Amino acid sequence: MKIIMLGAPGAGKGTQAKMIAEKYSIPHISTGDIFRANIKNGTELGKKAKTFIDAGQLVPDELVVDLVIDRFKEDDCKNGYVLDGFPRTIPQAEALDNALKAIGDKVDFAIDVEVPDENIVRRMGGRRACVGCGATYHVVYNPTKEEGTCDTCGGELIVRDDDKPETVLSRLEVYHNQTQPLIDYYKEQGILKSVDGTVDMKDVFKAIVEILGA
Repeated sequence: MKIIMLGAPGAGKGTQAKMIAEKYSIPHISTGDIFRANIKNGTELGKKAKTFIDAGQLVPDELVVDLVIDRFKEDDCKNGYVLDGFPRTIPQAEALDNALKAIGDKVDFAIDVEVPDENIVRRMGGRRACVGCGATYHVVYNPTKEEGTCDTCGGELIVRDDDKPETVLSRLEVYHNQTQPLIDYYKEQGILKSVDGTVDMKDVFKAIVEILGA
Protein backbone atom coordinates (compact mmCIF):
# COMPACT_ATOMS: atom_id res chain seq x y z
CA MET A 1 0.00 0.00 0.00
CA LYS A 2 1.69 3.19 -1.25
CA ILE A 3 0.14 6.37 0.10
CA ILE A 4 0.80 10.08 -0.41
CA MET A 5 -0.52 12.53 2.20
CA LEU A 6 -1.77 15.92 1.01
CA GLY A 7 -3.03 18.91 2.95
CA ALA A 8 -2.16 22.45 3.92
CA PRO A 9 0.41 23.28 6.64
CA GLY A 10 -1.28 22.63 9.97
CA ALA A 11 -3.97 20.35 8.50
CA GLY A 12 -2.70 17.43 10.58
CA LYS A 13 -1.47 15.22 7.75
CA GLY A 14 1.80 14.44 9.56
CA THR A 15 -0.09 13.16 12.60
CA GLN A 16 -2.34 11.02 10.41
CA ALA A 17 0.67 9.69 8.46
CA LYS A 18 2.25 8.46 11.71
CA MET A 19 -1.00 6.76 12.76
CA ILE A 20 -1.33 5.09 9.33
CA ALA A 21 2.27 3.89 9.52
CA GLU A 22 1.68 2.36 12.95
CA LYS A 23 -1.60 0.63 12.04
CA TYR A 24 -0.42 -0.86 8.75
CA SER A 25 3.22 -1.51 9.79
CA ILE A 26 4.64 0.56 6.95
CA PRO A 27 7.24 3.33 7.25
CA HIS A 28 6.27 7.00 7.55
CA ILE A 29 8.63 8.72 5.13
CA SER A 30 9.34 12.44 5.07
CA THR A 31 11.85 14.07 2.75
CA GLY A 32 13.41 15.88 5.71
CA ASP A 33 14.17 12.53 7.38
CA ILE A 34 15.62 11.19 4.11
CA PHE A 35 17.90 14.21 3.71
CA ARG A 36 19.16 13.95 7.28
CA ALA A 37 19.78 10.17 7.07
CA ASN A 38 21.69 10.39 3.79
CA ILE A 39 23.78 13.36 4.92
CA LYS A 40 24.55 11.69 8.26
CA ASN A 41 25.56 8.44 6.52
CA GLY A 42 27.65 10.27 3.93
CA THR A 43 25.97 8.64 0.92
CA GLU A 44 26.66 9.97 -2.58
CA LEU A 45 23.10 11.30 -2.81
CA GLY A 46 23.48 12.82 0.64
CA LYS A 47 26.69 14.62 -0.36
CA LYS A 48 24.95 16.05 -3.43
CA ALA A 49 21.98 17.22 -1.36
CA LYS A 50 24.30 18.78 1.25
CA THR A 51 25.99 21.01 -1.34
CA PHE A 52 22.63 22.61 -2.16
CA ILE A 53 21.49 22.83 1.47
CA ASP A 54 24.79 24.38 2.59
CA ALA A 55 24.48 26.96 -0.18
CA GLY A 56 20.98 27.83 1.03
CA GLN A 57 19.42 26.49 -2.17
CA LEU A 58 16.48 24.14 -2.72
CA VAL A 59 17.46 20.57 -3.51
CA PRO A 60 16.55 19.99 -7.22
CA ASP A 61 13.45 17.87 -7.88
CA GLU A 62 15.48 15.21 -9.72
CA LEU A 63 17.76 14.69 -6.72
CA VAL A 64 14.84 14.63 -4.26
CA VAL A 65 13.14 11.95 -6.38
CA ASP A 66 16.38 9.94 -6.51
CA LEU A 67 16.59 10.09 -2.71
CA VAL A 68 12.93 9.06 -2.31
CA ILE A 69 13.20 6.16 -4.78
CA ASP A 70 16.40 5.00 -3.06
CA ARG A 71 14.50 4.99 0.26
CA PHE A 72 11.71 2.88 -1.28
CA LYS A 73 14.23 0.14 -2.05
CA GLU A 74 14.87 -0.55 1.65
CA ASP A 75 13.38 -3.71 3.20
CA ASP A 76 10.85 -1.92 5.42
CA CYS A 77 9.10 -0.55 2.31
CA LYS A 78 8.30 -3.95 0.82
CA ASN A 79 4.67 -3.76 2.04
CA GLY A 80 4.30 -0.06 1.20
CA TYR A 81 4.89 3.35 2.76
CA VAL A 82 3.17 6.62 3.59
CA LEU A 83 4.90 9.63 2.01
CA ASP A 84 4.56 12.94 3.88
CA GLY A 85 5.71 16.30 2.50
CA PHE A 86 6.48 15.13 -1.02
CA PRO A 87 5.56 15.74 -3.77
CA ARG A 88 4.74 19.44 -3.32
CA THR A 89 4.45 20.47 -6.97
CA ILE A 90 3.21 19.03 -10.27
CA PRO A 91 6.77 18.63 -11.68
CA GLN A 92 7.73 16.68 -8.53
CA ALA A 93 4.64 14.47 -8.85
CA GLU A 94 5.38 13.78 -12.52
CA ALA A 95 9.02 13.01 -11.78
CA LEU A 96 7.97 10.65 -8.97
CA ASP A 97 5.43 8.89 -11.20
CA ASN A 98 8.01 8.42 -13.96
CA ALA A 99 10.60 7.06 -11.53
CA LEU A 100 8.07 4.64 -10.01
CA LYS A 101 6.91 3.53 -13.45
CA ALA A 102 10.52 2.75 -14.36
CA ILE A 103 10.66 0.21 -11.52
CA GLY A 104 7.16 -1.15 -12.20
CA ASP A 105 5.54 0.60 -9.25
CA LYS A 106 2.85 3.23 -8.63
CA VAL A 107 1.06 5.16 -5.88
CA ASP A 108 -2.19 3.57 -4.62
CA PHE A 109 -3.80 6.45 -2.71
CA ALA A 110 -3.38 10.22 -2.41
CA ILE A 111 -5.23 11.30 0.74
CA ASP A 112 -6.14 14.96 1.11
CA VAL A 113 -6.81 16.16 4.66
CA GLU A 114 -9.17 19.08 4.02
CA VAL A 115 -9.19 22.00 6.47
CA PRO A 116 -10.37 25.57 5.62
CA ASP A 117 -7.72 28.30 5.87
CA GLU A 118 -9.48 30.09 8.74
CA ASN A 119 -9.40 26.88 10.82
CA ILE A 120 -5.68 26.47 10.18
CA VAL A 121 -4.91 30.08 11.17
CA ARG A 122 -6.89 29.53 14.38
CA ARG A 123 -5.21 26.17 15.09
CA MET A 124 -1.66 27.34 14.52
CA GLY A 125 -2.25 30.63 16.32
CA GLY A 126 -3.10 28.60 19.41
CA ARG A 127 0.20 26.73 19.45
CA ARG A 128 2.79 27.57 22.07
CA ALA A 129 6.45 26.56 22.28
CA CYS A 130 8.73 26.45 25.32
CA VAL A 131 11.83 28.66 25.02
CA GLY A 132 13.64 26.29 27.36
CA CYS A 133 13.11 22.70 26.18
CA GLY A 134 11.19 23.20 22.92
CA ALA A 135 8.06 21.33 24.07
CA THR A 136 4.92 22.36 22.19
CA TYR A 137 1.37 22.86 23.44
CA HIS A 138 -1.96 24.23 22.24
CA VAL A 139 -4.18 26.55 24.25
CA VAL A 140 -7.27 24.51 23.27
CA TYR A 141 -6.17 20.98 22.31
CA ASN A 142 -3.17 20.48 24.61
CA PRO A 143 -3.07 23.21 27.27
CA THR A 144 -0.48 23.45 30.04
CA LYS A 145 -1.45 23.08 33.69
CA GLU A 146 -0.38 26.67 34.31
CA GLU A 147 -1.00 29.20 31.55
CA GLY A 148 2.19 30.43 29.88
CA THR A 149 4.43 27.92 31.67
CA CYS A 150 5.89 24.68 30.32
CA ASP A 151 4.75 21.52 32.15
CA THR A 152 8.09 19.84 31.46
CA CYS A 153 10.72 22.39 32.50
CA GLY A 154 8.79 25.41 33.76
CA GLY A 155 10.08 27.57 30.93
CA GLU A 156 8.24 30.47 29.29
CA LEU A 157 5.87 29.68 26.41
CA ILE A 158 5.86 31.80 23.25
CA VAL A 159 4.10 31.95 19.87
CA ARG A 160 6.73 30.96 17.29
CA ASP A 161 7.17 33.28 14.32
CA ASP A 162 5.97 30.59 11.90
CA ASP A 163 2.72 30.24 13.89
CA LYS A 164 1.85 33.95 13.72
CA PRO A 165 -1.23 34.67 11.55
CA GLU A 166 0.63 36.69 8.90
CA THR A 167 3.22 33.92 8.48
CA VAL A 168 0.57 31.19 8.37
CA LEU A 169 -1.38 33.09 5.71
CA SER A 170 1.81 33.47 3.65
CA ARG A 171 2.52 29.72 3.91
CA LEU A 172 -1.08 28.95 2.92
CA GLU A 173 -0.76 31.18 -0.15
CA VAL A 174 2.35 29.24 -1.23
CA TYR A 175 0.46 25.98 -0.62
CA HIS A 176 -2.54 27.03 -2.73
CA ASN A 177 -0.31 28.20 -5.58
CA GLN A 178 2.10 25.25 -5.64
CA THR A 179 0.54 22.24 -3.96
CA GLN A 180 -3.21 22.65 -4.47
CA PRO A 181 -2.88 21.70 -8.18
CA LEU A 182 -1.80 18.23 -6.97
CA ILE A 183 -5.39 17.68 -5.86
CA ASP A 184 -6.55 17.86 -9.48
CA TYR A 185 -3.52 15.87 -10.67
CA TYR A 186 -4.31 12.88 -8.45
CA LYS A 187 -8.06 13.25 -8.99
CA GLU A 188 -7.46 12.77 -12.72
CA GLN A 189 -5.51 9.61 -11.90
CA GLY A 190 -8.48 8.32 -9.90
CA ILE A 191 -6.50 7.81 -6.69
CA LEU A 192 -7.46 10.96 -4.74
CA LYS A 193 -9.47 10.47 -1.54
CA SER A 194 -10.50 13.39 0.66
CA VAL A 195 -11.29 13.44 4.39
CA ASP A 196 -12.68 16.17 6.64
CA GLY A 197 -9.75 17.37 8.73
CA THR A 198 -11.85 19.67 10.94
CA VAL A 199 -13.19 16.84 13.12
CA ASP A 200 -11.37 15.11 15.99
CA MET A 201 -8.14 13.47 14.81
CA LYS A 202 -9.46 10.03 15.82
CA ASP A 203 -12.46 10.55 13.53
CA VAL A 204 -10.15 11.71 10.73
CA PHE A 205 -8.14 8.53 11.16
CA LYS A 206 -11.29 6.39 11.19
CA ALA A 207 -12.31 7.94 7.84
CA ILE A 208 -8.86 7.20 6.41
CA VAL A 209 -8.98 3.57 7.58
CA GLU A 210 -12.37 3.17 5.88
CA ILE A 211 -10.73 4.35 2.65
CA LEU A 212 -7.65 2.13 2.96
CA GLY A 213 -9.50 -0.89 4.31
CA ALA A 214 -8.81 -2.80 7.52
